[in-house]
Amino acid sequence: MNYMNGGFIEMKIAVVADSASYLTKEQEKQYGISVIPIPIIWNNKTYRDMIDITSEEFYRRLYSEQELPTTSTPSMGEVQKLMDQLVQEEYTDVIFVTISSGLSSFYPSLVAYAETEKRINIHAFDSKVTCAGSANMAMLAAKLVAAGKSVPEIISSLSDLRATTHVRFMVDDLSHLKRTGRLSNAASFVAGMLKIKPILGMDVQEEGKISAIGKERQAKKAFEHIKRDFAAAIADVDYPVQVTFFDAAAPELKAEWMADFKQSFPNVRILSSIIGPVVGVHVGQGCIALIWSKDIQGFA
Repeated sequence: MNYMNGGFIEMKIAVVADSASYLTKEQEKQYGISVIPIPIIWNNKTYRDMIDITSEEFYRRLYSEQELPTTSTPSMGEVQKLMDQLVQEEYTDVIFVTISSGLSSFYPSLVAYAETEKRINIHAFDSKVTCAGSANMAMLAAKLVAAGKSVPEIISSLSDLRATTHVRFMVDDLSHLKRTGRLSNAASFVAGMLKIKPILGMDVQEEGKISAIGKERQAKKAFEHIKRDFAAAIADVDYPVQVTFFDAAAPELKAEWMADFKQSFPNVRILSSIIGPVVGVHVGQGCIALIWSKDIQGFA
């Protein structure tokens, strides 16, 4: 319930994510999540992520074209349009899960916009991550809305989920992260990277930035390194764990990693997703990643 204009009204809570979560259309429909597209700028043309350009088309062009794309923050006009729709549908509150503020300025822009929007309460939540990590948070929020939880209860659960979220990934080439300025320790790590498989992570519990944390000579060695990190991280946890593998146009390698984890960690729920165009701008083709956390099915 919410108190307004001298009386109590029933809260109606919407959940919104941005397109860097790469929720499937089925997940959007199942959980009732609205998605704001993030723009990609390529050859002086703007594309809305997963609307005007698909993942398949993006990686095909990334491989063949000389000019490389960049990204921008979502248009506040797009946000305004969605808020108009939600107000018309009599929503009182919106929980908006965003891509990490360590990678994009969208979260602070949304916070500033929320202060000017008086018709509906916008609760911006900085996922401090991207792709399947922010998707998990959006799906958990929608799950808790359906269970009748209040906004403070949902935000608290999202914070708990974020606190258990960890990321590891391997890129074929650090040049994209260096070019777009998304690698926090690029100056100290890029030198001498020829024929090296860099292992990267995100400081999800801090600033949500990407940093290189290790390097191996072969993809197999990089996978073993990541697998050791995962095993150590979940060794003493007292909650069920889920891990999502996601790839930048490298489905065969992703399938190999998933098959190994299914055999090695039979008690872990293992899922699959993608690295779509907006994140692909920064990591390039061939990236393989995994995000693990407390299983969202374990939240009441």
